[in-house]
Amino acid sequence: MLLVVDIGNTNITLGVFQRDNLVATFRLTTKFPRTSDEYGINICNMIEHNGLSVKDIQGIIVASVVPNVMHSFHNAIVKYFGKSPLIVGPGVKTGIRVATENPRQIGADRIVDAVAAYELYGGPVIVLDFGTATTYDLVSEDGSFLAGITAPGVRTAGEALWEKAAKLPEIEICKPKTILAKETISSMQAGLFYGQIGQTEYIIQKMKEECGFEEVKTVATGGLGKIIAQETDSIDYYDQMLTLQGLRLIYNKNVE
Repeated sequence: MLLVVDIGNTNITLGVFQRDNLVATFRLTTKFPRTSDEYGINICNMIEHNGLSVKDIQGIIVASVVPNVMHSFHNAIVKYFGKSPLIVGPGVKTGIRVATENPRQIGADRIVDAVAAYELYGGPVIVLDFGTATTYDLVSEDGSFLAGITAPGVRTAGEALWEKAAKLPEIEICKPKTILAKETISSMQAGLFYGQIGQTEYIIQKMKEECGFEEVKTVATGGLGKIIAQETDSIDYYDQMLTLQGLRLIYNKNVE
């Protein structure tokens, strides 16, 4: 079995694959500092809780955008699994050619999402990830990562509202009954929810106009991506497990 790990700014998402089948997923929060033992014990316990055996993990791949957790996390994998993980970064085969001005500035998570979207849905494709940031990445028909746009994530924008404005409360981010809000909470929900849809549709439209490609597919992932994808025709596919699938694909390219 293969353990895949996506270390993001908010959560660490882990999945276990048995060949091509994703048989378990679980999460840890990123914001709390942990020792290697805490990481190792937590991960082993979650694997066992899902009815799987740690001894059956034959390979491990990690993509991280949080450098300061990597020392403890890497040590945890080596200590508790007896293996050195494959870390997505320079020198790792992905099947995607990064054609931006500075390829090393592109986050590992964006590369992984691009690989999955290109391999599973074909190119040209625009890949959206609704996470701490909302990202929009363009991959050409021949698998070249051409451009990327970065905007505040929905929850990040919400946190800015209730942390910077003393009278605005922390709210659940969801679709309100109507955009014509008559009180504070639904007013904030309307602004965040429909503002994200408007941003999404306009950025996709401009990307399609400027790239000049015909029949560009759009694939979205990320925690709040589902509720956005349900409300706009600009997103063709929503794939909650896109990043985990991308990690599996990259691992297979490097062990063949």
